[in-house]
Amino acid sequence: MRFAVLVFPGTWSDHDCHYVLKEVMHQDAELVWHRETDLSSYDAIVVPGGFSYGDYLRCGAIARFSPVMEAVKREAERGKLVFGSCNGFQILCEAGLLPGALMRNAGMQFRCQPCNLRVETANTPFTNTVPAGKVLEMPVSHGEGNYYVDESTLARLNAEDRIVFRYCDAAGAITSESNPNGSLENIAGVINERRNVLGMMPHPERASEALLGGTDGLVIWQSMLQTLDVPVPAL
Repeated sequence: MRFAVLVFPGTWSDHDCHYVLKEVMHQDAELVWHRETDLSSYDAIVVPGGFSYGDYLRCGAIARFSPVMEAVKREAERGKLVFGSCNGFQILCEAGLLPGALMRNAGMQFRCQPCNLRVETANTPFTNTVPAGKVLEMPVSHGEGNYYVDESTLARLNAEDRIVFRYCDAAGAITSESNPNGSLENIAGVINERRNVLGMMPHPERASEALLGGTDGLVIWQSMLQTLDVPVPAL
């Protein structure tokens, strides 16, 4: 499977994602500069975290105008898998590939910590290897992760089973104490209508090796491989 890992000025999780895909998952992965206009040769696209364009104006607001984003939209419309974490989630929202916006964290503090996530749906190409209700642990590292949508959009997300992850406690309970940023309904990740574009604030690439403290992030990569009928490597 061939992954494109996008690189914008200021991106810093690109090499982490690239390493996990190549060295842990044993897939073909390439770092792709933001000026690229053709992603047709790739099977899936990863929009990693970081501070694209220094987060000027608003997180992801400038990156959405990079030439590569037109290619991302084009491939998403063709049904290819697109995954974005942290700043990648922000960029996908700014580009209109996902609904909503990521605002400043409640309390105005940058939060860098491990978080519990409850899998809300297994009916996605990114979570089909785990059951709904499963509690995972992945780290967050952001200052603008407070997810917000209007009431009608929130109702649609719930009705269409498009909320993929919620922040929770270790037992899976959705509590205000387990919400690191004030996100509406503890939302940590959502998917588009077609279910091929996922955005989430936590970093699965930082939870993909036991040496780094956990492997729950492997769920994302393993599910993507399974969706495309690619053998999942033994780990």
